[in-house]
Formats: sequence, C-alpha cells, structure tokens
Amino acid sequence: MFNKRYLIFPIDVIFMVLSYVTAHLIRYESLEFLIDRDRFIISTLIVVGSRSVIFLFSDIYRSFWAYASIHDLMEIIKVTFTSSLVSTTALVFYNRFSQHSRMVPILDTLILLSLLCFRSFSWRIIRDEYLSQNINEGKATLVIGAGKSGLMLTTEIRRQKELKLRPIGFLDDDPSKLGAHIQGIPVLGRIDQLEYFLTKYKVEEIIITLAALPGKTISQIIKICETYKIHAKILPSIGEIFAGKKSSYNQLREVRVEDLLGRDPVDLEIESIKSYLKGQVILVSGAGGSIGSEICRQVSLFEPESLILLDAAETPLYHIDYELRNKFTNIRYESIVADVKNLSRLGYIFKQYAPTVVFHCAAYKHVPLMEFNPSEAVLNNILGTKNVADISRLSGVDRFVLISTDKAVNPVNIMGASKRASELYLQNITANSKTKFITVRFGNVLGSNGSVIPRFKEQIEKGGPVTVTHPEVIRYFMTIPEASQLVLQAGSMGERGEIFILEMGEPVKILELAEEMIRLSGYQPYKDINIEFTGLRPGEKLYEELLLNLEGIKKTHHPKIKIATSSPIQNQIVFLSKLNQLFSLAKANKNEEIYDLFKEIIPEYQKHIDYISITKNN
Repeated sequence: MFNKRYLIFPIDVIFMVLSYVTAHLIRYESLEFLIDRDRFIISTLIVVGSRSVIFLFSDIYRSFWAYASIHDLMEIIKVTFTSSLVSTTALVFYNRFSQHSRMVPILDTLILLSLLCFRSFSWRIIRDEYLSQNINEGKATLVIGAGKSGLMLTTEIRRQKELKLRPIGFLDDDPSKLGAHIQGIPVLGRIDQLEYFLTKYKVEEIIITLAALPGKTISQIIKICETYKIHAKILPSIGEIFAGKKSSYNQLREVRVEDLLGRDPVDLEIESIKSYLKGQVILVSGAGGSIGSEICRQVSLFEPESLILLDAAETPLYHIDYELRNKFTNIRYESIVADVKNLSRLGYIFKQYAPTVVFHCAAYKHVPLMEFNPSEAVLNNILGTKNVADISRLSGVDRFVLISTDKAVNPVNIMGASKRASELYLQNITANSKTKFITVRFGNVLGSNGSVIPRFKEQIEKGGPVTVTHPEVIRYFMTIPEASQLVLQAGSMGERGEIFILEMGEPVKILELAEEMIRLSGYQPYKDINIEFTGLRPGEKLYEELLLNLEGIKKTHHPKIKIATSSPIQNQIVFLSKLNQLFSLAKANKNEEIYDLFKEIIPEYQKHIDYISITKNN
C-alpha cells in the first residue's frame, strides 16, 4: 500500500538542488561555477540522484510531521550525512574533484540539514504556537508529578482540545525540578504546598501522575480536593496500560481505593517463574475464586502446556474458563467440577492429566461463617488440603503451593486454625517427599469476593450506613494481581516446606478505609453517609499478625517475600492421629469437640470468646 508520506519526497528533491546550488554560491560568491554548465548539471544530478536513493530506502518518510521529535531529528541527521558521504564518493569517481571545492559538500550538507529540519518541524511549531494562543481555554489544571508521565500528559492535553484542560503548573518533591519549566509550564512547588497553589491559581482540576506516590499522600490530596470541591483524577500506571486496562496515557481515571495503599509495583523475576511454569501441566484448585482465578490469568502469561481449572462451584468456574479460552487461544484448558474432599475423584483427575505444578487455592475463607460451621471448615480446608497434597506426592508433582492467610497466626477463629493445621501438615510430609511443598501466607486482598471493599461499595451505593465492626480494627491489604504475582514468585523459590510471607506494607485502619471510600464516591462521611459500628463478629480480632511468636524470619533475595522459620512438630505420629480424630468429629458434626481438639493440635489457638476476654483485660 502506497504511503502518502512519500509525497514529501519531491519537496526534498527540490531542497537537494537548492542546497547544492546555494553551497556553490556561498563558496564562490559568484556564478563562475556555471562556466562549465554541463559539468555542473551532471554533478548536480549525481548528488541529487545518490541522495534520493538513500532517502527513499531510509525511515525518514515514516514519521508524522505533527509528532516530530528528537528521534526524527536524529534520523534526519543520520540520513543526511550518509547521503552526503555517498554523493561525495560518487563525485570523486566522476571528476576527481577537479575544479571542485572541497568546501562545497560541507556547506551542501549543512544547508540541506537545515532545510529538512525546517520541513519536518515547521508544522509542529505552527501547531504549538497556535495552541499557545488558546492557553486560556479549558479548566485550570494542576499536575502532581513533573516526571516523564507528567510531560506526556501535558503533551496530550495540549494536543487534544476535547479534554478541555489547561495545565497551569506542576507540583513535585524533587528539589532539582523546583522553579524549572516543562514545555513552558512551571514547576511551582512541593506537593505539601498544594492547598496554597489551589487558592492562588483558582485550580479546577488536579491530575496525579506519580505511580509511586504514597497512599497517605494521595489520601491527603483527596481530602484537600474535597474541602475545595475540586475534582481529582489519576493517570493509569504502566501495569494497567500493559495489561490492556487502559490504552493510552491520555485516558485518565478516577482515584481508586487501591491508590490509597500506595503499593509499589511488583518486580517479578520472569525467568525463574518461567522455568517452572512454561510448557508444564498446571492445576489450580479453587480456580473460580478471587485468588484462584487471578493465578490462572497470571500462569497463562507464562505459556504452560495446559492449565487444569478445578472447582466445586460451577458458575465461577464457567466464567473464568470462558475468559481464559477467549484470551489465551494457544493454551489447552480443562475445567473440572470436583470437590477436594473427594479423594477418589482427585486420584482420577491426577492420573488423567498428570499435573507437574499445583496451586491449592480451594478453601472456605469467610471467618464468621466458618465459626458457625466448623465441621465444613475442617473437612474442606484441612482434609481437602491433605487430599490434594497426598495425591500430589503420590503422583510425582514437582511443586505444590498452598495459599494460606495471616489468620493462621495465633488463630482465634476456626478458619485461621484450619489453615494453620494445613500448614503444619505440609511441613510434616515434606521431609520424605520429592514434591516441594510451599506455603504462601498473606493478608486480605482488595476486591476479593465477600471482602470489605465490595461490601462498603454496595452500602455507599444504597446511601449508607456503612458498617464497621470496631473503630480500632486494622487489617493488612494488597491487590489481587499483586498477591497472585508474588505467589508465583514464591513458588519458584520454595524447596522444602517453607512458609513464605508476602510483604503487606502498612496495616490499614478499616474505619479510615471506609471514610476514604465515601469521599472517593463524592460524599462526606458522617454528613452524607453515616458510619455505624456493629461490634467484632465471631472469630474476628482487632488486628492480624503474619508471624507466630515461635517463628523467626529470614530475608530472601526478593524484597517483598520473606521466610518464616518453621516450628517443627514435636511428635508427628500424635499430630497425624489427632488430625484423623478431627476429621471423625467433623464428619459426626461434633462442633464443641472440634473446638477443644483444635486447642490440642494448635496450642496457640484461642477460641474467640477467650480472645475477647483477654483483650478486655489488657
């Protein structure tokens, strides 16, 4: 297909002739070079002809004038000097420079380079000048972040009038940038001076472009914007653009609750993860859940031979299966409805598909529900884990990764106790197994099914009230993609029964989270939407821990992953015997006996009512 940009070529040919003639005029200061007219015409044809060949086969006509940049300038310089070298060499063979000044090729090159630069950048200059005449149009916009993202944003704002934004300045905490100008827009001051500049310049819009801005700082910005009734937006991160959630830098979005966490992007060791996933058969239990489904998405990026999606719930399993099949057409997917409590069914599945890596995400996770249904927590969370782990060991699975929780540390609820028992079982069997059993422990994930974020959103949409269990309750949070990516990373690092702890950052006060979500929705806490306290639910505690008192902690080479030093089981035979007793009690629905036996299996376990009394006494 013909490239319309080649229509510029005749103009460049004219520039070549003009520069060559002008170079002679400057050199000789007269028309004496035309005495031998035929010789001059042939020389001109040689120069223009050789230059034309070089120009046509270069990338010089692939750029748009409207977007001329430094890259285009470098291409013009490269092509001009290359064509000068070729044309000068051709002249040497023609006339050996007889009656020809050696200064002419130098002048010719410089003049042609000037003409080409004028040709390429003239439209951009005219366009920018025209835009600068309309600098007073649009909302007065303050950009937070004077880095590359801020530069790209202001460029897009100036190009696209439909955005109706007028950047009046930057705020940035980098001292070297203060007082500087970027595309004629000043860096006014530091971010903590926001309130001063809002009033001074009558700002109508704020755009945050700093991807690594701390969550507390974003929260302060939102509060100030709320006070002055100014709209704040945020530029999508590189991760969102790469994942296809946003298609370009000029697509701004609202500030979300994830931004308030201020989480740094996950730095994955791609090669180490690829080494145990690419070309392998991967099985994910609980594939329809929040974490399980995201792990399926992340694993698919590493090109496994096939991915086995296993879940007892058919509807969410159908949804993730449909999504993956449409997105990753080169991977074979097998979606299997099965219950991890059914050992014979698991045996058939492992024999049929022979997975080499297992991510065990299947578990009951809702604390209050499991507190009233301890039998099901035992059978699904512990017996289910035991079944999948035993089958994995017998089937020769290379790696088994268990998804655990911070609630397994000093548990005060059945859910946490069941996950702790699962951790202990893996540590019990890992010594005599070729399978590498790995546990990954982390806190709450934002937006997971049934978590606090979706519940708050629903309550806010209904006009409130937003319900918080206790004004002092705090939790660790991370995003679902971040947790899933770190699970894959930890899976590449594990060898023998380690418990990996994901770096959860600073704990978040749930009350403050509720207040921020109300603000982000355009309302004022306690005025537009009230917050009510309902009291701690059965099995809940004010704060979660990531380490047992008996556990130490070791660093790994990854800054976001640490290892908890394992606490060995004193008597493995007694431990396994008590687990079997626990399963018998669960099958007989003897709930009270389950609570008591848990205290024997997990000494640090405290029944919720005991925990509440201890908390009050302290």
